[in-house]
Formats: sequence, structure tokens, C-alpha cells
Amino acid sequence: MFEEPHLRPRAANFQPLTPVSFLTRAAEAHPHRTAVIWRDATWDYAGLHAMAVRMAEALREAGIGRGDVVSIVARNRPEMLAAHFAVPALGAVLSTLNIRLDAGALGYILAHSESRLLLCDPACTGAAGEAARATGVRMLMLADPGEGPAPDRLDLLTGGSAAPPLDASAVTEEWQPICLNYTSGTTGAPKGAVYHHRGAFLNAMGNALTLGFGAATSYLWTLPMFHCNGWSHTWAVTAAGGTHVCLDAVEPAAIFDLIARHGVSHMCCAPVVLYMLLADPAAEAHRARLAAGEAGRVAVGTGGAAPSAHLIEQLGTLGFELTHLYGLTESYGPASICQTGEALADASNERKAAWLARQGYRHATSGTIRIAASGGAGGDAPPDGETQGEILLRGNTLMAGYYRDAAATERAFAGGWFHTGDLGVRDTDGAIRVTDREKDVIISGGENIASIEVEGVLHRHPAVLLAAVVAMPSAKWGELPCAFVELKPGREAAPDELEAFCRDQLAAFKVPRHYRFGELPKTATGKIQKFLLRQRLTDEGE
Repeated sequence: MFEEPHLRPRAANFQPLTPVSFLTRAAEAHPHRTAVIWRDATWDYAGLHAMAVRMAEALREAGIGRGDVVSIVARNRPEMLAAHFAVPALGAVLSTLNIRLDAGALGYILAHSESRLLLCDPACTGAAGEAARATGVRMLMLADPGEGPAPDRLDLLTGGSAAPPLDASAVTEEWQPICLNYTSGTTGAPKGAVYHHRGAFLNAMGNALTLGFGAATSYLWTLPMFHCNGWSHTWAVTAAGGTHVCLDAVEPAAIFDLIARHGVSHMCCAPVVLYMLLADPAAEAHRARLAAGEAGRVAVGTGGAAPSAHLIEQLGTLGFELTHLYGLTESYGPASICQTGEALADASNERKAAWLARQGYRHATSGTIRIAASGGAGGDAPPDGETQGEILLRGNTLMAGYYRDAAATERAFAGGWFHTGDLGVRDTDGAIRVTDREKDVIISGGENIASIEVEGVLHRHPAVLLAAVVAMPSAKWGELPCAFVELKPGREAAPDELEAFCRDQLAAFKVPRHYRFGELPKTATGKIQKFLLRQRLTDEGE
């Protein structure tokens, strides 16, 4: 049947999937619905669409076309959102840069990506300007509200809502690159993951469906849009016709205020942000607003450290309902999701914590997840919750490959699966649980120690804000667990106290005997850079 010529795809029944269509559709279907809130200004969907059209026209005039890389370093502001539609509509490739990178790191990415143009938030000009000058990349500044147009300054915030449809005719294949996202640097030098239109479309749709985005969604941008395109939520919230509530910086008081003022229903963030919110004095006022009905409950997506029962209980007092997500830069953000759902609505916090400690199940469009024994060559690990193996992914929401790095791409996709480098188990009900990164397993006296397990115990200590456990070289044992601990503001804890706390909950060989205190090095998304901690221990021993 499939070989019959009249059944082959044709223009009338086969168009490339692209998330650009989400904005053009929203502008047609509900032009006057609120699309973006930023500071004291709002834009409806007609206005956001017109902003994207103005940006596309400006980029076209600057010589940007199909295949060109356009970089942007900006906070979560309306132009950053518009860029996710304007740049791909031209057939160009969007590269969103981490605003916390120094000039050297930004320069590396600008050069490696062969960027043609850098769009820059005025708040990010220092390091970005230095990087642009060093690499010879032209930089266009985004105009702040009220500044108006000027040479090398792009004013997109002013202008009417009337505009011709955003022309995406340059998107002729859904496998075309749409974004170039660099890995966060938790393991060393960043690599450029090339996203395609098909994957962006499908991941956004999967997120919208799985997380329950809809017309009433008010999504607070506590997650940087530069991180995996905000886990594809730049497109997903737009597809649902929801409202983007933009946030300049992660400040607890501002977050609580926006939740109450704009009826925020969803937000996503790294675990460190949740701890910041709980520790801030503004939390008490938010609890009072929640009790008075002046603030609603918020669905919060997070990933990384598994939430403890204590954390779930404390977040519940803020009206936060947790969803645990798992994914990587290479998977467009979330590949699996763990939610409590109606079945656990009345369960104890301990039961919810046990459930949410897992990474759950693949989301609606992410494809297949395997727990492969022996690196994928020995079949699948049994679903017994104990047998550990590498987590492998296959599906339509994986990167095309690493830009200008064929060897790393082939290694990542060896055997027809994407190798995450994460170790996990599959429980009897089919849910997966990440047990550690392969590189983070500590081997002490021949025993394997999962750093994530030890960190989970330390996170239960009332004085601990964040903990990271890495291998310390040992002449006798080979390696020993060393805990790097960041304490909550105003709290104290001695090494002996933490060691005793761990000893009550862990086998003796897993208990850290060495502790280092201070702020932990993190990426802009809150991921702890363990390779820097390992290097610190190496330097101490020299």
C-alpha cells in the first residue's frame, strides 16, 4: 500500500511541523487575549505576533537568512520570547546564551556557533560586549522601555498590533535546525546541541498536554528562557494560548508578588529556587495571602534533586504542588515526568515524597526510555527497582547532534540510542528512577556509593540548603565521599553533626567523613558543577 504513488505525501497533506505556527495561530484565534506581562506592561497575542514580525524584518535587513545563527543574551523579557518565533521563521537558527557566563565563555560559544549577530539585553552588555568585540560578531542592543530606536539599538517594544502574518516559508523541512543550545557545563566544556523544528514542535505539544497548559494558564518565567528554550515552554505556553509572565531576576519577593497579582498557575525552576523561596521572609506573607484566598495554588515543575517529604510539606504551605521532571539539553528539556495525580491527593507527605523521588514515565511525545544493562549491550535491566543500568532514550524529541562535533555525536547515539550518562532503575510499576550520573558514582573500597543517595540524606538536615557529594582520592580506599555543603542563611552545622545525621540513615561506608562549607558553584539553572568540586579536591592534594 505504501508504495502506491497516489498515497505519497503532497503539499496539500504534508507540511513541516514547526512551533512558529503556534504564534501565528494564536494571533488569528485569540488576538486580544493577554500573551505577555512584563513589569507594568502587557501585550496581547496580536501584539506579540507584531513584535515577532518587526524582529524578523529587522533581522532580514541585517542580512540574516536561512541557516544563519542568531545569538541572544537576555533575561526573560518579551523580545526573548519573540525571538523564538522570529528567528526560526527566517530559517535561521536561534542560540540563546546564558546571561551568567563570563566574556571568555560567551566568546567561545559565539565563535564555535559561527554566530552572525548577537542580540543583547542592556543589562548584559559587559561580558557580552567584550565577547562580541573579541569575536567580531555584530551586536544589536535591545531598547529598554521608553528608549526608542537608535543606531545599533533595536526597539521592538513599541509599535502597533497590526502586522502581516509572520512569514515562515523559509521552513521547508521539519528537520531544519531551529536552535543551537549549549550544554550547561556541569561536566566541562559546553557542546552545541542542534535542535530541529520537528522536535521543538513535538516537545512543546507533549509538555502542554502533560503539564496541563491551557487558555487559563498563567506561566511565571522563573526558569531562564535561555535554558533549553525554557524547556520548550516558550512554544508550549503559546500553543496553549496561555499568558507568559516575564521575570527579570529570580527574587523571592517578586515571585510571590507576581503569583498573587497575576494568578500564576504554573512555573518551573531548579530545586535551589524552591529552597530560596522557603527561606525568604516574604514566604510568610504569601502563606497569609494564600489562606485569605488572595493567591492560588501553583503547579511547580522541577528537576534534579529528589524532593524530600519535608520539602513537599513546606512547599504545600505555599500552595505549590510539585511535578518532578527529568531530561537533558539534548532532549529539549523534559523527557519524563512524575506527578502525584488524583490517586495520591490525600496521601501522606512521606508517600508523596517516595513517589516524587522517581523521574516517572515518558511524557506524551518523548519516545522510548530504556534502562539498559551493561551499557545497552546486555538487554534491559529487569523492572525490580534494584538492578541499575544506563538510561537510554530514543524518539523524535532528541537533538540532531552536536554542532561541529561528529565524534561526540556518534558516541552519544551509539547503538541506535541516545546515551544519557545517567544511571537508573525501573520500578515494578514501570516508572524510572535516576540513581546517579555514571561519572558521579564513588567507588570506595570496592563498594559503589551513589552520590545522589547521600545528597538526599543531607538535604533532609534542617540547616542544609544544598549539598553535593563527590569522590575524594584516598590511598587506602581508592575514593572516599566528600560532602560540599551550602547552609541556609543564618543556620550552622558542624561536620560531626552532619556525619552523625548521615550515620543514622546510611550504611557506614556511604557516610561522608570530609566536609567543605560554602556556596556551591552552579550553572545559571541551578545545577551544581561537580567537576569544579572534584578539581578543588585535586588541587588541595597537590
